[in-house]
Amino acid sequence: KRNASSELIGKLKKEKRDAKKIIIETRELGDRLKEVENKLNSSVTDLNELLLQIPNLPDSSVPYGKNENNNVQIREWGKKPKFNFIPKTHLEINKKVQFVDFIRGSKISGSGFPYYVGKGALLERNLINAMINHHVSKYTFKEILPSVLMNRQAMITTGQLPKFQNDMYHTELDNLYLAPTAEVPITNLHANEILNESTMPLNYVAYSPCFRRESGSYGKETRGLLRVHQFNKVELVKFTTPETSFDELENITQQAESILKILGLHYRVVELCSGDLSFSAAKCYDIEIWAPGERVWLEVSSCSNFRSFQARRGKIRYRKILDGKVDYVHTLNGSGLATPRLVVALLETYQKEDGSVYFPENVSNFLGIKEI
Repeated sequence: KRNASSELIGKLKKEKRDAKKIIIETRELGDRLKEVENKLNSSVTDLNELLLQIPNLPDSSVPYGKNENNNVQIREWGKKPKFNFIPKTHLEINKKVQFVDFIRGSKISGSGFPYYVGKGALLERNLINAMINHHVSKYTFKEILPSVLMNRQAMITTGQLPKFQNDMYHTELDNLYLAPTAEVPITNLHANEILNESTMPLNYVAYSPCFRRESGSYGKETRGLLRVHQFNKVELVKFTTPETSFDELENITQQAESILKILGLHYRVVELCSGDLSFSAAKCYDIEIWAPGERVWLEVSSCSNFRSFQARRGKIRYRKILDGKVDYVHTLNGSGLATPRLVVALLETYQKEDGSVYFPENVSNFLGIKEI
């Protein structure tokens, strides 16, 4: 109506007729329109905030259950190592060889920020390089070295926000978030893009430091390297078509497992039940390694198929070869792997009675380090 009135004003002026009345009415229409638009924008904002709180739907193949007690073990590889002495925990080993300095780290940054020192730092650095080189050379992943600062939309795309706002480290001045995982920057590589079906699957591998406040972890195991606020992780990310995404979930899980086989570590693969799935995952496998000193299974990787959940948030689409139509891609990611608990299992598995650590030849060849 405002547009029509504006046209009429132009016509009246052209004909040199009085347009004062309709000019006043048009201004009133403009004021009403602004009021309506403000209400609409407020409603849309409220609606979107509600929609962003809805998690992904579990795939029909996911086992039903309320919590981690209902998860299903899929397979187990290797055997628990045997010792002719009582195996030490990684903290007890650290007293002997000091591969990480927790005390000075906490003095500088607070608890949960370990400082790797000496051969501990060498092991960490070599482990990251070895895992990246393995995924690039054996599985032809493309390596990315991403930024560790993300804008809010990037965090929304992958599902970290608004659900996990309190777990994120945030820079107030620039309104940027520290990456909780390289999944965030790599998944957002193709935000607002239309990919070609012929290029998929796209496989990326990335290393990044990861930052998590772990505000909801009270009561969980936090000793030593078991739960920290800053840690290193090699991440695997895939973009694929809906028809192949569940095959790619099996692939990415086996690709993550391949590192543990090279390192000779006893592990198991567990399928998460519906009640234990993360906010964004439609289906997920956890890979857990055995830590003989701690005498517990430690999660070292989660491999997830998000289906189109992240792609819809980030507007990541692809054009089909057959009919040229556009649809949402399916995104997947898996830790390939996170280092803190991996280091725990490595040191506790290959420890000697005196607290030193010696790696077998095939393991030391992969790590580039023989002993600590």
